Amino acid sequence: MKESEPLLPREKLLKYGVEYLTDVELIAIFLRTGIKGLPVMQLSENVLETFGSLRELLTADIHSFCKIKGLGKTQFIQLQATKEIAKRYLNQKIQLSTIINEPLLAILYFQSELEDYEREVFMVIFLNNQNQVIKSEKMFFGTINQATVHPREVIKEALKCNAAAILVAHNHPSGNCTPSKSDRELTNKIIDACDLVDIRFVDHIIVGKGDYFSFKEEENLN
Repeated sequence: MKESEPLLPREKLLKYGVEYLTDVELIAIFLRTGIKGLPVMQLSENVLETFGSLRELLTADIHSFCKIKGLGKTQFIQLQATKEIAKRYLNQKIQLSTIINEPLLAILYFQSELEDYEREVFMVIFLNNQNQVIKSEKMFFGTINQATVHPREVIKEALKCNAAAILVAHNHPSGNCTPSKSDRELTNKIIDACDLVDIRFVDHIIVGKGDYFSFKEEENLN
């Protein structure tokens, strides 16, 4: 009896769902076609092998991207648009969520917003008394290893939008999420400032390369 041929990526997606596709198969669907002498699956394998992961592919600059045979400006533009669609979807999802009940969603959101920066960025999510998102804002921009954060300005903005709670985050461009002494000091300063005006401090999250640190999870909130 003749064995059935393996399903092509698009057929596999329709039959089983997108979550069952490998990284190579996802790239193949994105690329759609190969080039002369290089079928799309082989081209996709080359792309993944070159970058090492989907994350590195998604964060590649146009020069690195277009150096690969079979890839060009058109595919780069399409990839950036796809990436932005995913970010906006996550942004809209978080706006509709009760974020306290979905901590992983907040982490994913902060990662999508911050982990590609090559300098430190400090961001705040402002919540109402129903734990729903009022707004999110990147408030302070620093250098590769430091961002000067003013707790007073964070509180001022929280009062301005009538926030009942805040959730803060910043990135470590080095990729190492381990909090520094100054990170711990800043966290305590913000907690103290929140206490003075009866605003609840939810958590301080540090974002690295595909990783994170949560002060709340590590029970470092004093």
